[in-house]
Amino acid sequence: MKHVLLLALLAASCSVVPPRDAREVTLPVILSPDYTGITIPYNIAPLNFEILLDADDYITVARGDRSGSVAVRGRVVRFPLKAWRRLLDENKGASILLEIYLKRDGEWVRLPRVRDHVSEFPVDRYLSYRLIEPGYVYYWDLAIRQRDLSSFEEHDIFNNRESPRDRSRLCVNCHAFQSYRGDKMQLHGRGKDGGTVIVRDGKATKVDLKTGDLVSGGVYPAWHPTEDLIAYSVSRTGQLFHSRDVRKVEVQDLVSDLILYDVDANTVAYVARDTNELETFPAWSPDGKFLYYSSAVYRPTLANRSLNAMVSYKDIRYNILRRPFDAATRRFGDPEMVFDAAADGKSATLPRVSPDGRFLLFALGDFGIFHVWHPESDLYLLDLSTGDHGPLAAANSAAAESYHSWSSNGRWIVFSSRRADGSFSHPYLSFFNDQGQASKPFIVPQHSPSLYSRLYKSFNIPELTTTPHTNTHQIEKAFSTTPTTPRFRHAR
Repeated sequence: MKHVLLLALLAASCSVVPPRDAREVTLPVILSPDYTGITIPYNIAPLNFEILLDADDYITVARGDRSGSVAVRGRVVRFPLKAWRRLLDENKGASILLEIYLKRDGEWVRLPRVRDHVSEFPVDRYLSYRLIEPGYVYYWDLAIRQRDLSSFEEHDIFNNRESPRDRSRLCVNCHAFQSYRGDKMQLHGRGKDGGTVIVRDGKATKVDLKTGDLVSGGVYPAWHPTEDLIAYSVSRTGQLFHSRDVRKVEVQDLVSDLILYDVDANTVAYVARDTNELETFPAWSPDGKFLYYSSAVYRPTLANRSLNAMVSYKDIRYNILRRPFDAATRRFGDPEMVFDAAADGKSATLPRVSPDGRFLLFALGDFGIFHVWHPESDLYLLDLSTGDHGPLAAANSAAAESYHSWSSNGRWIVFSSRRADGSFSHPYLSFFNDQGQASKPFIVPQHSPSLYSRLYKSFNIPELTTTPHTNTHQIEKAFSTTPTTPRFRHAR
């Protein structure tokens, strides 16, 4: 009995109680990260933040509109995971209020309350991304990582620093999944023992997709939603460096085509191959009946394609096209124009169709293909049923928005943005309603609110999945094997 009483007293002494006599003030609420006035999924990890106002003491209370509350003391606010989960679960479809109290010169004051809406639509639990220093050539330290968005747990899918020493310079990129499944994925490796690793049925195998007269192996992938077919761009690229332009580097396609890889048959065939077009960034419609992609007209006037691209890079603009596809025959139809960006003097890249097939989300810049280096790049939305299009205004910023993908329920968009500092890409989530509107984005929460400002790395290619990837060791083993070479199929 004495032990029970002692524990009760300790619990009471450690509880945080907000002051009752606090005076309300109209100071601005400045938090880092900014988690004010946002819509969040009910299964998101705690929104930990730092209060950027000076005071002698701090108390923060997250209070549910319906019920529940959790209080934390300190300038750095870290909500307990279990209490946070319970609070959000009790307030689905309602809101939570953030009450922030500051103690200054012996007096407690309360800032204006912050209201955040809790959506009843969950976000897919797992987020995969490439963590890399934002360099141009070297890749000594990079990893493909997977984060559990309902907590702060994460692990490596592949880390080149943990590979055998003779393979530590392997550059891995372009991870992609089939239908939001963590157990069906592919990724590329460049360097010693490089190749494309395909993961399915608990096994990982490596293939060398550079076969026939292809200009390269597979580059940007898109896995068919129901068939074991992967569309790729095959490209020869180059980098143009600037000494005075705000865009320090321009990544260019010199040659780019589309291919289809049949995983079961181990065959490769062209989808699009036009010497006057640069076709790239394939993406399937959710029913698998159309392949969307970006394509630019490119007719070099100089014999040297690299030199021509250097002098005319600002004139290369990509449109969005699509081709109908028959899964039974493995055949594609003729290209159809979906969005003519070049007609407006713009360039459209990374087409992504919403899971309900209604909306097309893409990035729009002034020119070129690699918009991560373009501060003007914004997210745009096209209603495929009406043809209406325009910027996804609430989600955009003055910095580059460059890579985006949908959640499986179509209610969330995850994208990379450089809005925090202009140099590093970070992952943001935005709620998407049935009217085609986005909410104010928020950065993916971390246990330490200052992680993004302390970690000088970019979070690239954010992809959501409903299930986790668990084949890390299989991928490492696959890279050490001899790749198979697909048979080249000459039919379209």
